[in-house]
Amino acid sequence: MRKKATETRLYRKEMNDRILGSGFKDFNRFFAVDTNAYLEGAISVKNKELMGLVGSMVLRCNDCIFYHLDRCVTEGCSKEELYEAMNIGLVIGGSIVIPHLRYAVEVMDELFAEADPQP
Repeated sequence: MRKKATETRLYRKEMNDRILGSGFKDFNRFFAVDTNAYLEGAISVKNKELMGLVGSMVLRCNDCIFYHLDRCVTEGCSKEELYEAMNIGLVIGGSIVIPHLRYAVEVMDELFAEADPQP
C-alpha cells in the first residue's frame, strides 16, 4: 500500500533538503527553475498545477502525480476539475496511463478526505 500523504510530504521535504544542501549548484539551479515555473503569472497557479498534473500523468511519474494533486487540492481544484485534467492525460498518454490514473484517484480521495475530515 502507498505511503500516507503526510509521510510522502515529509520524505519529499527531507530528500529535497538533502539534495539542495549538497553544495552541488546545478541541483539548486534546476529546482529554482522548476519552482519559478509554477509561480503566479499570466496563467494562474491553479491552472499551472493542473498542467503539471497532466504532464505527470503522461510521463507516468507517480511521485509527480502526488505532488501536483497535493498542490491542486491546496489551490482549490474541485474533483471535477481534477477528473477533467486526468482525462486529458489519459487521452494524450493512452491506455498505458490507466495504472497511474488508478493511483491518482486513490491519492485524490485521500487528499480530499484529509482536507475535509469527517466528524
